Amino acid sequence: MEEKNLAYIAGLFDGEGHIQYKQYMRQRKHNIRPYPTWSIRMEMAMTDQSILIWVCETLGVGTVGEKRYKTRYSKTWKKQWRWRCQHREAYYVARLLWPYAHVKLDKIQKIIDHYSSHLEIMNGKVVSLADYKKIMSLE
Repeated sequence: MEEKNLAYIAGLFDGEGHIQYKQYMRQRKHNIRPYPTWSIRMEMAMTDQSILIWVCETLGVGTVGEKRYKTRYSKTWKKQWRWRCQHREAYYVARLLWPYAHVKLDKIQKIIDHYSSHLEIMNGKVVSLADYKKIMSLE
């Protein structure tokens, strides 16, 4: 992956992107005690679908779809498109964009810290980006 493409995507994400990093308590039907659940998501929305498809193809993760509104479209509104990735894919993208991000750097760092500590506990080491790409291509 070219460095200039990553820098461009990081700039797009700084301007048009959104990161959700939130913990909430979820309750099971059969168990009274709630348990913590994380919502980790990176997304970018804009009216130019071709840019988002390029971002998706360049990064190799995420999905592009039409952004749905709760209200009807106005005749003057353009249709919006959204690129989105979640959980470990968001960790992968955060690791790629970290050297180039400015505005969203603190939230990107939260995602990296979250998964780095969890992967160390689960596997005894942090998965490298190359290993992650190999795993994702096999599945």
